[in-house]
Amino acid sequence: MMRKHLVPLVAVLAAGLAALTACSSTPEAPAPAQASAPVSSQAAPPADGAGAGDLSLLPGTAKSNNSAPGMGDWAVPNGGVAGGETLRNAQKWVQLTASKAGDLDPVVVNGSGLTLYRFDKDSNNPPASNCEGECAQTWPPVTVAPGGKIFIAGIKKSAVGTVRRSDGTRQVTINGWPVYRFAKDTKRGDTLGQGVGGTWFGVTPTGGKAGVDNGGNDGGQNTPDNGGATAPPATSAVLFDDANFSDSGASQGVAGPGCQNVPRPRVASSIATNGSLKIWTGPDCTGKSQIINGDVTNLAALKFDDAVASIRFS
Repeated sequence: MMRKHLVPLVAVLAAGLAALTACSSTPEAPAPAQASAPVSSQAAPPADGAGAGDLSLLPGTAKSNNSAPGMGDWAVPNGGVAGGETLRNAQKWVQLTASKAGDLDPVVVNGSGLTLYRFDKDSNNPPASNCEGECAQTWPPVTVAPGGKIFIAGIKKSAVGTVRRSDGTRQVTINGWPVYRFAKDTKRGDTLGQGVGGTWFGVTPTGGKAGVDNGGNDGGQNTPDNGGATAPPATSAVLFDDANFSDSGASQGVAGPGCQNVPRPRVASSIATNGSLKIWTGPDCTGKSQIINGDVTNLAALKFDDAVASIRFS
């Protein structure tokens, strides 16, 4: 009689042991999924300003923002290809300034005044770079490290973004177009890369081809200076003694709220700002005034060259 009950009991014990074994192995199963989770955070951000993610987009230039020497675009001031510690320093910040180089006007230059380019074989929708290997040695991509800074002058904040390259670095984009230097440009104003292979062109402040008709170029007139309050209120401004946000002269910063007198009045020829503000010819917001919406590359066009004495932020 005991033998008749022994077989069912053994079967029950075996089934329980199998169940316990299966349960003990389940905690290890999710491990691969957890390990792969960070991959999604590596996806390329969108091409617009919001896509800059953890980057800081600041009005003005590296000089006007008191950047440390030997960093960012200043780490490779004479072109060429950076590597090692130099490359790591170079990725700490990038400057994008609407300017003139050679016969290209406007064209975007970096913090050392070197011309920046775009490549016809890339894509801006979606943003994608097709310049790798030897191509990237001749045309170094403009990259920025996570948490880095992008200084912008004469370029809309909404036009600036980044795209993930195959090596994991983040390349700066303007209206979705990946941006590059030309390794053979060695000094301010060089445009040796213009038209190379019929596919490389200086990049305009709107992502178009500099010096090419109907290339998406708006002539650099992307500053709404008609007084229409279309931009959000500005909270700060950088005033440059020279036109086109040039670092060859001095600059000064002014921040709100309300009416603020300019520390050195009546010397500014261009203004980089993050929104809408009103400039005045007299102290304490008196005299002649003009509303501007964003950057102004040349205050002479508004008949305000060497005239700004105070600014109202509101």
